[in-house]
Parts: sequence; C-alpha cells; structure tokens
Amino acid sequence: MPEHPDLSSGIHADFSLNDWLAYIEALHPKDIEMGLGRVNQVKQRLNLQYNFPVITVAGTNGKGSTCAMLEHIYHAAGYRVASYSSPHLLRYSERIRVARHEISNEALIRAFQAIESARQEIQLTYFEYGTLAAMWHFCNADVDVAILEVGLGGRLDAVNVFEPSCAIVTSVDLDHMDFLGYTRELIGAEKAGIFRANIPAICGDLSPPQSLINYAEGIGADLKLIQHDFQFERDQSCWRFSSPQCTLDALPMPALVGDFQLYNASCVMTAIQSLQSVLPVSKEAICDGLLTVRLHGRYQYLSSKPDVILDVAHNPHAAKSLAANLKNTATQGKTIAVFAMLADKDIRGVIQAIAGEVDEWYVSGISHVRGADALTIHQLVNAELPDAVIRLFDGVKNATSKPVLMLMKMIELSY
Repeated sequence: MPEHPDLSSGIHADFSLNDWLAYIEALHPKDIEMGLGRVNQVKQRLNLQYNFPVITVAGTNGKGSTCAMLEHIYHAAGYRVASYSSPHLLRYSERIRVARHEISNEALIRAFQAIESARQEIQLTYFEYGTLAAMWHFCNADVDVAILEVGLGGRLDAVNVFEPSCAIVTSVDLDHMDFLGYTRELIGAEKAGIFRANIPAICGDLSPPQSLINYAEGIGADLKLIQHDFQFERDQSCWRFSSPQCTLDALPMPALVGDFQLYNASCVMTAIQSLQSVLPVSKEAICDGLLTVRLHGRYQYLSSKPDVILDVAHNPHAAKSLAANLKNTATQGKTIAVFAMLADKDIRGVIQAIAGEVDEWYVSGISHVRGADALTIHQLVNAELPDAVIRLFDGVKNATSKPVLMLMKMIELSY
C-alpha cells in the first residue's frame, strides 16, 4: 500500500477539479517531455507499492480497444478492475476507472493532492501527474488487476515506471515521429521498452519490426507473436482463437466495429491465458466481455437520420481502418467528413487514407495550442483532392449543426 501523505494542511484546499486541471497543465513548460526520472522520483516518495497484476498496453493503434476488452472481460469474470487510459473525450475522470466506474471528482482531487505533496520541487508533465494520480488511487482502491494504457511510445512513457505482469504491443506504425523516430524499426524499439524479462510480451502486429523482436529476445521476455505463437480464424458470425496452450471455439465477435478488432481480441485472449494461474477467467466471462465492450470515439454511432459517427482516427494507420469500416457501412446519402486535427499529426496522410470514402469535407480548426487551423486543413485537402467539395467552419459545433446534418451521413474526425 502507498504511504499516505499528510494532507491535513489541505494542499490547494480551495481548488476545484477544474482548478487542479488548469494547475497541472501549466506546471511543466512542455506538453511532452520524455523520460522516467521525474516520475520515478515521485513514485518513490509516494512509496507506491502494489500486489495486484498490472497489464501494460502500448501500440500505435488498437491499445484503447485492447484495454477496453480486457476491462470488460475481467469485470465479467467478477474481478475489481482498474483501468487507466488517455486521452479523454469529455471529462478527465474518463481516464481513471475502477469497477467500470469513473473516479469521482473528490477522489481525483485527493489523488492530485497526494502527488502535489510528494513532488515538491519536481516538475511533472500533465500526463506524468495524471499517471501517478491514477496509480495512487488504484493502490488505495482494493483492486484485483490494473490495465494501464501507454500514452506515447513505451520505453520512456510514465506508465513504464510500473512493473507489469504482462505487456502488449498491439501495432507499430508511424506516429509521434518527432519523439519516437521516423521508421518502424525505431518506433518498434521504443514500444518494446514495456517488455520485461520472463513475463509475457505479446505483439499483435502482423509484421513486427525486427527491433521489437531483438529487444524482447535480448532481455529474455516471453515473446508471443500473432500468427506464430497464437492465431485466430473468423467464421461467418463467430471466431476461433488458438495457441499451444488452448483453443477457444465459437467466440462472439467483439462489439467494437471492424474486422481488425480480432487482432486486438487475439492479443487479449493471449494475455488472459498467460495470467490464467493468477486471474482465472471462464469462457462465459470472455464471451460476456466481448459482447458488452464499449469504447467511446471508435466508430461510435451518436445518432441516426442522419447517421452521425464519431471516430478519433488521428494517423494514417487508424484512418485506413476507418475507411474500411465506412466501406462496409451501407448508406444512401452522402458521406461528409467533419474534419479537425492537431497540427503535429500527419494530416496529409489521414486525408489520403480516407479520401475514397468521403463525398464532402467540412473542415474546422481546434481551439487548442496544438490545433491546426481550418485554413491549413483546407489547403491540405485541396492539394490532395483539387476537385473536392470543401467548406470552412469556425468550429466543429457549427459544422455539426442541425441544418448541416439533415439527410446526410457524417463522420467526425478529431484529435
């Protein structure tokens, strides 16, 4: 259990949750600063210790879906599950959940106070602060298992200061190149940094970079590769998972949309089987979790007539999956992309990936320091698609007003 700091003095006792979030966002001069030194120091001061298994999940895409499936399956099996994910869509508390319930504002403030008391002179980034707060909360919440989603990369991500019982890399592709490198080999080495000696190291990428394999073998991790150490086969309405340890037939398709979700689900099955001795799970719980899993922002239907679909595809790899889902979605009207992105993303690559499934583009800026403005996005769309119908809006809200949506299918890309 962590050492409880003395909060009797009421550190920032007058702070609301919004005050705290503004405070920690301004605490560090950089949005992102790679490295584990600061987090490790504060972790040691907090005396954060835990006796529950931790599953760490990294990957360019698919880690959110993988975490959600793990969370729902272990919950269905009767475990008290902790889950930490990022980013959030509407509320910061979405990031920190126990027993599938978001952390309360009061509990989140207590966690922030604990981190503030321990960090003293150490400058933490927004993500580092939140990661420590989440794990402090989990250590005090009597949980059975914690699922931690890596924010960026793996090796130098704040989540990586916590020792996992199992580590998953869902996929490796080009994203965050300024921090992780400009090749899959460099990025693969960064993501492999979550692997540990003698623990299951699972990879769901069909063509994993050699750097990832070399790292896992070099440290003596128990590496398990899709289509080599575990496989899946799809039938018309169900699927089959197989590995040397077990075979599971007639599994229901995950409730998350897309055939690619079976790659994530196969990683989930491998993790569950790897931890079966400490966290037994029945096939019934697996089926229940797969059927009930939900994840906001992943091909999420918001309304119909017109169909309004939300997807947070923010790199070309994710956009290709989104395009495949759109292609498989029957529609009688137009497909309009309400399109806004951060400036440091591969906007051109996303446009190229989704272009064949979009009839009109409603582009908007994002009111964030990292957001691309509408004019920049307009120029990039026009450069790739000179004949495209493009309309500018001063905000996503205006682009999705009722008159705009009438009799149209809309897809909203954000983040």
